[in-house]
Amino acid sequence: MNPITLAVAAIIVFLVLIFLGMNIGLALTMVGTVGYALAVTPGAALGLLRSLPASQAGSYALMVIPMFIIMGNFAFEAGLSKGLYDACNKWLSRLPGNLACGTIAACAGFGAICGSSAATAATMGTIAVPAMRQYGYADQLATGSVAMGGTLGVMIPPSTIFVVYAVVAEQSVGQLFAAGIIPGLILTVLCIFTVVILVTANKKLAPPHKTPWMERFRSLGGLIPVAVLFGVVLGGMFSGWFTVNQASAIGAAVACAITVFRKKLTWTTFKKVMATSVQTSAMTFLIMVGAAVFVTFLNITGFPKMLAASIAALSVSKYVIILLMTFIYLLIGMIMDELPAIIMTVPIFLPIVVSLGYDPIWFGVYIVLNCELGAISPPVGLTCFILSGIAKDVPLGTIFRGAMPFAATVLLMIALISVFPQIATFLPNLLFNR
Repeated sequence: MNPITLAVAAIIVFLVLIFLGMNIGLALTMVGTVGYALAVTPGAALGLLRSLPASQAGSYALMVIPMFIIMGNFAFEAGLSKGLYDACNKWLSRLPGNLACGTIAACAGFGAICGSSAATAATMGTIAVPAMRQYGYADQLATGSVAMGGTLGVMIPPSTIFVVYAVVAEQSVGQLFAAGIIPGLILTVLCIFTVVILVTANKKLAPPHKTPWMERFRSLGGLIPVAVLFGVVLGGMFSGWFTVNQASAIGAAVACAITVFRKKLTWTTFKKVMATSVQTSAMTFLIMVGAAVFVTFLNITGFPKMLAASIAALSVSKYVIILLMTFIYLLIGMIMDELPAIIMTVPIFLPIVVSLGYDPIWFGVYIVLNCELGAISPPVGLTCFILSGIAKDVPLGTIFRGAMPFAATVLLMIALISVFPQIATFLPNLLFNR
């Protein structure tokens, strides 16, 4: 079989398998192994399985993933999300739709100590959705704002997506973390503006609700543990006191200490945190190993180079190519998890992006924004499905309708960093003397 035809057939088989409900990591591994056996030899495929999983999972740079997952789980058990949500809501109470605005801000803050869109959406959803519905917020705004807010967890560092991209693209994790801060803050503000515009245009979406100044100041106490954790991890890392790997371990230890200080840590809680962290880490590493096998197979067929050359040969503006790539990522995000999508597409698109004059660090931010877009897009928007599990009486279609205005906001952010790439590159250039 022609190698390109074999690659296309493998991609189709993989999509069929995940639509049938097969585990994504296992589907990637199986299709990649069989494809490699057909393209080379069965013996070579077995040799690939003997070496690649160990080298991929044993990467020192990936140690940060389980550590940051542990940190996020301890932060959840310590109840940091409740204090953060309370403070954000009260300080934004003068804005139309303040509970939704506060939810988005709280999601951004929790993302800074969690790094996972799924965990952020699930955690904040259990707090924010009942509160907004209690105050008479429309279901689509209540669930849509949490669905979008949850995606901010992968932009504001620490972020597992940035770590995976750093490994695949051979870039600095610290520089990527720095690159995500300004775009993450701007996107958070844009999402809050989106809520304000929606509620101003349709006051039935959210009734007014204001908080006295005294209550606002009282709520600041809930921000202290979050500020300490965020400051220790990112402050220590960017100041050069410790490396990214050390920062992840120290962050997990500090989160554990905060849980003890708040008298939330029991032996049962500790076992729960460890078990959940192991499960999440194992799932993440299985996907990464499977995607690595699949990408290795695709590379030997020459399919990525052929596709990259075809796109690069287009005689159009670089913005048209970025728009085309955004459309491709949107389609991929509708049917595939973010981790395999990144591992499979970065080897194809990164050379194109660099040839257009963009920085590889910029491309990491661009990819994360596309992951956020995919997480709220039908039919497989991850955070929307999480919200449907929390608000069981809200139809999934209502949640997707609530998230759609924020999809336009993410597209606006993609346009902004495409025209002004300094938004993503300024801070890493400043902190790392690039």
